[in-house]
Amino acid sequence: MQPAMMMFSSKYWARRGLSLDSAMFDQQQQQHTGDSLLREGFKMSRRTSFGRIDERPDKEVACTSPEPGKTTIIFSVKNEVGCLVKALRLFQERHVNLAHIESRRSKHVPTEVEIYAEFNCTKKEFKQLVQHLKDHVNIISYNTPQQVWSADADCEDCVCVLGALPNEEGIPWFPQKIAELDQCSHRVLMYGSELDADHPGFKDNVYRQRRKYFVEVAMNYKFGQPIPRIEYTEEEVKTWGVVFRELTKLYPTHACREYLKNLPLLTQHCGYREDNIPQLEDVSTFLRERSGFTVRPVAGYLSPRDFLAGLAYRVFNCTQYVRHSVDPLYTPEPDTCHELLGHVPLLADPKFAQFSQEIGLASLGATDEDVQKLATCYFFTIEFGLCKQEGQLRAYGAGLLSSIGELKHALSDKATVRTFEPKTTCNQECLITTFQDVYFVSESFEEAKEKMRDFAKTIKRPFSVYYNPYTQSIDLLKDTRSIENVVQDLRSDLTTVCDALGKMNRYLGI
Repeated sequence: MQPAMMMFSSKYWARRGLSLDSAMFDQQQQQHTGDSLLREGFKMSRRTSFGRIDERPDKEVACTSPEPGKTTIIFSVKNEVGCLVKALRLFQERHVNLAHIESRRSKHVPTEVEIYAEFNCTKKEFKQLVQHLKDHVNIISYNTPQQVWSADADCEDCVCVLGALPNEEGIPWFPQKIAELDQCSHRVLMYGSELDADHPGFKDNVYRQRRKYFVEVAMNYKFGQPIPRIEYTEEEVKTWGVVFRELTKLYPTHACREYLKNLPLLTQHCGYREDNIPQLEDVSTFLRERSGFTVRPVAGYLSPRDFLAGLAYRVFNCTQYVRHSVDPLYTPEPDTCHELLGHVPLLADPKFAQFSQEIGLASLGATDEDVQKLATCYFFTIEFGLCKQEGQLRAYGAGLLSSIGELKHALSDKATVRTFEPKTTCNQECLITTFQDVYFVSESFEEAKEKMRDFAKTIKRPFSVYYNPYTQSIDLLKDTRSIENVVQDLRSDLTTVCDALGKMNRYLGI
């Protein structure tokens, strides 16, 4: 059985930013996910359980049989003449016999067609087929799925559950190259256009259509492409202006010095103004030059595992849509006001960037339980963290820096403040309808980073990870050879440092 995880309502994440919906999201709605797909037109075997990946990102099912069985998969192709023939040819090339195939126009990307395929194969054949498909089409899971088998007594049917499933060693999948973040960032738990009935824009058809546009932009984005520039409407700019104006009144007395240092630079280089919504491409370029971070558009909520994986590569998943104008100081999910005003100024600080990356690296290959602990630490630091500067409490958490009401509360005498200690903070309850019962303070980002490093040593995984900035990839340190490669790189860096010290000492006559 998987460990129980905390669940958070979508309304809460209006102010909060990161969706801490657990890696076991929708575990209690397993039956409903299959039923919803049946209602949408995908016919399935009575004994085949198929879950939508945006609702079941990390569901794990044990393999109990090596025999061939019925497998199902959904992928998308461009809506063009011959697209179905192309899809059939992919199966033919891998010598896989199709038992059933259906198609429908994609609800998320109008220019694509989703293909539902049902077939029989072994686990080995399935892995080969998936790799083949990934080279030509978009798998709906946007991840490397694995074939898993049903727990039925006779194991005649095979269940293909798409998502971040463990490999043969039981390690959950994670991206090992920066380009593989496409699979994480495209696999959302909730699309930005699917609004709850109590959302301020639920009855506004114009706003809903606008949100669909932002979803399409994000879902079509791939690593290496320039981020599409958005022509924001007059109403969207006005809403941004209200948020910008009211928050900037508080920053001089409530925000940390690193934030106050970088905000004017963003005004100068990225167009941070009351009458202008910055473009993500400009923001990404600025961050790359300042701290090595970049941003990429995302359509909606990601699981903690997928979101934190982006941080490991110094990539921040960022929404582009704007909250509804009816209530500019409230939003039921993170929007571009929260991202650009709450997160970006501090991501430009090298020490804060390193701290963020440390949390991301610790999450790679970790268990669901450990990922949840890391996500909670993220919540009480990068979203709601406080620090001490000149004897005063200052906010560095994006959830605070983008919320007028809670920013005032967190620095008032009414708030309870404790020292940040990951081993205890990771067990703190994250409240979903009110201000937090407690906030955690660090002396500095460097202190918080060192504490997170110590905490990361408790993560249960049979290897360590090393981010290679030259190849933008993750090296697994699990044997002497892999460790020796890292040591060689460190020796080269150390030689450079020693050479610099020698020259400095000779110049000073020491």
